[in-house]
Amino acid sequence: MNNKQNIVLKGIAAAPGITIAEAYLYQKEKEEISQDYIDDVEEARQSLTEALEKSKKELSKFLSLAIDKLGEKRAGIFEAQIMILDDPVLLDNIYKRIELEKRTPEFIVDDEITKYQNLMSASAEPYMKERSQDIEDIKNRIIRNLKKKKWKSRITNDAVVVMNTITSADTVLFSRVNVKAYVTDFGGLTSHAAIIARSLNIPAVVGLHDATNKIVNGDTLIVNGFRGEVIINPSTEKLKEYKARIKRIKKFDAELAKLKDEPAVTKDGRKILLTANIDLTEEINLAIQNGAQGVGLVRTEQLFGETDEFPDEEEQYKLYKRLAEKTLPFPIVIRAFDIGGDKVLPVDVKEPNPFLGWRGIRFLLDNKELFKTQIKAILRAGEVKNVHFMIPMIASILEIRKSKELIDECRVELRERGLVFDDKMKFGIMIEIPSAAVMAKEFAKEVDFISVGTNDLIQYLLAVDRGNDIVSNQYQEFHPAVIRTLYYIINNSKQGEAFVSMCGEMAADPAAVPLLIGLGLDSISVSASEIPYIKRLIRNLDYSEVKKLADECLTYLTEPEIKQRVNNFFNEKLKELSQEFD
Repeated sequence: MNNKQNIVLKGIAAAPGITIAEAYLYQKEKEEISQDYIDDVEEARQSLTEALEKSKKELSKFLSLAIDKLGEKRAGIFEAQIMILDDPVLLDNIYKRIELEKRTPEFIVDDEITKYQNLMSASAEPYMKERSQDIEDIKNRIIRNLKKKKWKSRITNDAVVVMNTITSADTVLFSRVNVKAYVTDFGGLTSHAAIIARSLNIPAVVGLHDATNKIVNGDTLIVNGFRGEVIINPSTEKLKEYKARIKRIKKFDAELAKLKDEPAVTKDGRKILLTANIDLTEEINLAIQNGAQGVGLVRTEQLFGETDEFPDEEEQYKLYKRLAEKTLPFPIVIRAFDIGGDKVLPVDVKEPNPFLGWRGIRFLLDNKELFKTQIKAILRAGEVKNVHFMIPMIASILEIRKSKELIDECRVELRERGLVFDDKMKFGIMIEIPSAAVMAKEFAKEVDFISVGTNDLIQYLLAVDRGNDIVSNQYQEFHPAVIRTLYYIINNSKQGEAFVSMCGEMAADPAAVPLLIGLGLDSISVSASEIPYIKRLIRNLDYSEVKKLADECLTYLTEPEIKQRVNNFFNEKLKELSQEFD
């Protein structure tokens, strides 16, 4: 018997899906860097110029391929890399050092670009750490072209790529040979590679730490991108189980498609507004196709995440209006830029703890003109009459009132300019901070709707960094404090006469949905791809039963008790829906 059979590795579920294929262990060739002195400076300068041009041509090819596969917005990743190759400060430093130090250009390139990498790697922000991989890719590309070497890929079709880290260029390039999945030692949910894998619908599990040490070429792998698991050399029984699971998922997906025009309503008549979270403009089409009843969250910082500067009012207005028109007749909730924390700030600010620093509404209120530009664009897009506006990371009632004052200022300025806008646009907030949860009733009286962001709420409530895989087991959505806090928010918000939604990842957890509806949510917002499954789940529930489930879970004192109870409920009441995702 194979002594390396059925070994299970657990990491971060970066892109959903299940696949079975052979492993291809990809190791990038490391170029040796010569530190020799040179005699001909002009020749070295010319070699560098040619290598830079060659690198730009290569990245331009990636850009064209990426536009075809991902759309222009995500393809901007490669535009950003090309811009680095044209950075006058970086290039000037490299050329000057070649002249002054008279060392080989590959040594100067490696040394100079590594400085930038080290700065990014030392950042406390996961986003910046992951961006250092893109810089590494550029550096290696220049050095390889300086040495006039060609990149050779011996990867075969239909394999699972296993590697230490993966860059944006790797992801797009490998998609040409029908890669079945990505498995990496390092990386996180915010990496460009993870985002691209999701866009290309390629399963990915990252952050496994030692996958490259435990997996060898030719190993049969089961990659479960729903649960962040990789099974090495599965047994015949395990293979049979997963093949049947993949077949069920395909059949199940076909059945779900039939629910497109059906409402999300429980068997005993309780209606739930089921909407989509949107990160990319292209996702709006999938949301409509899958039967979403609107958009519950537009992450505007993601829409414009690949640009170096904030877009102006006109650019924002056109994009928001286009999204709103596509969403008709349903509502669309546009969230103000949620910047900071794990999302890089557009300014050079170093914070020891960015998650507790200058982020969300704090950043926006300190940059009023930027905030007002976005508010005006959203108000103008409101001429479609289905746009709602939401602000993130609220901690105090003063932040709500200051935001409302700015909205009033924007209305006045738009009237003076003679522009059409929605003067009665609905206004809401996200509750993600414990102080906002405690004040939910009072906050609700100030707004039209409230959306619970469980991703941040849970990490702040339990003091657990959700991006840190070392303490990931402490990030517990079924912790009794979380469940009681959610009940408090929902109950008190309704007393304050606000409509209550949830747009965090917990809303997309099939086991959690019955409990959340039982706690009294009016609406659930999930990624566009998850709409059909969550809709069918809701249509198989009885509100009277999930209300009892919620009441029972509110009495428990430990996370395992609640988790076991909701799982038992799911398995007992929704057995036919347990094709998983697990």
